[in-house]
Amino acid sequence: MAKLDPFFKLMLDTGASDLHLSTGNPPLLRVHGDLQRVKYKVLEEEELREMLYEVAPEEVIKKFEEEGDVDFGLEIPGLARFRANYFRQRKGIAAAFRLIPTKIKTIEELGLPSILNKLALLPKGLVLVTGPTGSGKSTTLAAIIDYANRMRYDHIITIEDPIEFVHEPKNCLINQREVGIHTKSFASALRSALREDPDIIMVGEMRDLETISLALEAALTGHLVFSTLHTISASKTVDRIIEIFPPDQQAQVRSSLADSLKAIISQTMFKRVDRPGRIVATEILIATPAVRNLIRENKTYQIPSVIQTGRKYGMMSLDDCIMDYLKKGWISPEEAFIKAIDKTRFLPFIQTKDIADFTEIPG
Repeated sequence: MAKLDPFFKLMLDTGASDLHLSTGNPPLLRVHGDLQRVKYKVLEEEELREMLYEVAPEEVIKKFEEEGDVDFGLEIPGLARFRANYFRQRKGIAAAFRLIPTKIKTIEELGLPSILNKLALLPKGLVLVTGPTGSGKSTTLAAIIDYANRMRYDHIITIEDPIEFVHEPKNCLINQREVGIHTKSFASALRSALREDPDIIMVGEMRDLETISLALEAALTGHLVFSTLHTISASKTVDRIIEIFPPDQQAQVRSSLADSLKAIISQTMFKRVDRPGRIVATEILIATPAVRNLIRENKTYQIPSVIQTGRKYGMMSLDDCIMDYLKKGWISPEEAFIKAIDKTRFLPFIQTKDIADFTEIPG
């Protein structure tokens, strides 16, 4: 048994999402969004290095020693799977482990809108899941891919860094590729994927211009492409994709995005106050003809208004979802206020006199 195994078991026993190990500190677990110290001694550099190297493949250790940080997938047989990151910090070596459930939850089990299942059945186009780090993007994407796996008879290729959720073939053929092990980069894997007869391509993250360009090309040439971006709303997502291209290419990109985009799901995680746990608030943009026109005409600032009036198409604004959770007593007024887009809607629910405690620092 590896020396880290008791910490991994403790994660499962406490329902922790993350384990943090850092030289000069005791171990910490993130439980329902909050960091909690484990009753254990302060970790020394050599002790921690030995613990981390014991579970890491040789090629991962080599890359870490050369570059100072590394991501990889770690599976503990009979226990769980983790996304691991090793890095150096001021006091020495450190690591973060994210627990990846072995069972992929359905859209219904995650409490997400059922329209997300319909997105898994689209014949082609681009579907994006966005949100800040830790907002559950990978979990949502895994649920959508799993639904496609169960309901379609197609070829699915995933390109991830690292592989997180493991999909066993059901009705679909699934090939999962990990950047750095099975392919050099997202872009090279995408170029290759276009010659591998896929029906669905899942790109773990659209990080750069080349990857975004190839994803758009794949969506325009008859493939269903899923990916993620670190953006906080549907309109900001559209802006981010267009602005990454040089100015002289942006008009063409707007046209390509308008033609290929099918939906954007933006997520924000909230701590529940009615019971232990967390819940995801979602904004959903469906690419109707009106939305496509706004993208082509560079009027993305009008997208929030279209979302407000597009409920019949399955659209939902983030603020409406947050308000629904707040009225049900699932989340706190303070967190609702902090994470809302239009904060004035949530002011009447704030009890504290010092509103400045819950507003962003200007500038």
